[in-house]
Amino acid sequence: MIRDELHYTPEHHWVLATGADLVRVGVTDYAQNQLGDVVAVELPDVGTAVRAGDVFGEVESTKSRSDVVAPVTGEVVVVNTDLAEQPELVNADPYGAGWMLELRVDGRTEDAVLDLLDAAGYAKSIA
Repeated sequence: MIRDELHYTPEHHWVLATGADLVRVGVTDYAQNQLGDVVAVELPDVGTAVRAGDVFGEVESTKSRSDVVAPVTGEVVVVNTDLAEQPELVNADPYGAGWMLELRVDGRTEDAVLDLLDAAGYAKSIA
């Protein structure tokens, strides 16, 4: 399942613009399928600065541990605290309740996502 309104990274993260300078970030349906059953999610604290390409968290599954890489540069403004108690939301609803965090980007979201893949580009990358 690849959604047209999202932007994607080659590391299987998605980005959704939620405001003029806000984006929501999560892992793709493809990624959660590859991970298997997610049993823990570690995310940064609100106020943490992250840089595109840097590791900002970790997802642990029954198969492995995987880094979560920042798709854009920004400051963490909201963390999905539900994942601490219900990490399985990443599997059950990766584009909805399984989102990970929101970032405030420098400038406009349109500019922050310019280097990311669109839905067609992401589909080609996992084909």
